[in-house]
Amino acid sequence: MGVFATILLFALTRAELIERFKADPITRVDGLVQAIGDCPADMRREYLAPIAANMADICNSLYRGERMKPIRFDLPAIIVHIGDVRTNISHIAVKVQRRDDGTRLTKMFMPSPGFADIERFRLETVKAFYRAVKGEEIDDETAIRRLHAADPDLRARDNYADLDKWLAGEPVKEDDEHFLKLMRSVIKPGYASESDVLRFASRLRLYPRTIDGFFCGRFWSCSFAEAVEYAKIDPRLRLEAYAKAPLLIAYGGGHGESLLAAAEAYSKFLFDFAAYTKTKEELLKELEEADAKLNQAYEESLADSRPQQ
Repeated sequence: MGVFATILLFALTRAELIERFKADPITRVDGLVQAIGDCPADMRREYLAPIAANMADICNSLYRGERMKPIRFDLPAIIVHIGDVRTNISHIAVKVQRRDDGTRLTKMFMPSPGFADIERFRLETVKAFYRAVKGEEIDDETAIRRLHAADPDLRARDNYADLDKWLAGEPVKEDDEHFLKLMRSVIKPGYASESDVLRFASRLRLYPRTIDGFFCGRFWSCSFAEAVEYAKIDPRLRLEAYAKAPLLIAYGGGHGESLLAAAEAYSKFLFDFAAYTKTKEELLKELEEADAKLNQAYEESLADSRPQQ
């Protein structure tokens, strides 16, 4: 840099310096959203790009949830303007304008992205999306519902929470049939929550075919270990084990490798128990190994639910 340029640089005010070096706007989702930053270009990676990416992710998921193809916008309909990061203001101001052609523009002002209320930002982005794309004005409750319906992770979290409430006997909006279906469903493919593992564990018993029936004349149901003890007394235990063995694969499948490994181990145990070609000691050893696999799946589910440090 020459001497004259250096002198000129020092003569500029801070606002003029920021204006000279601030990052270019980032536009995403076929022109729908745009992020503008009153920050130097070297802060583009830290603030501007992630905010633009987050807006794009929300809008793209909403398009998918509505089963719509993205619409091309010649002018942005959602603009977030981030500040110069000097403050710790969390509030996000929202202003809705109507352009000359009748289209509506939502402007969001985020004074300091490092302290911003991200949940509010997400909700305002959802509301702005429906305002721009479908001409709808929606409230916060509707925005939350639509965001969760469009986001697989949030939808899974809601389903887990509702199912746990239902199992605990708490009031819920849906009917029993909905939750019975959830009990048989893979809520989040490839993932086993704590409640997934516990629900699987609750199925590790054998039951008589009829409600008024008993095993061995005394048990309404038997644990797998009890079944091994009483197999010679009541052959029906082996019959019910044979019927249940393939079901455990269905109950444990789709929830990740650890729970599937446990399900396969229990299923093998039940088939071996039904065949009754192994000794009681060998069967109990198989059951012990299956229990160890289930404990591993449970520990992993707890680890996944712990907050990241």
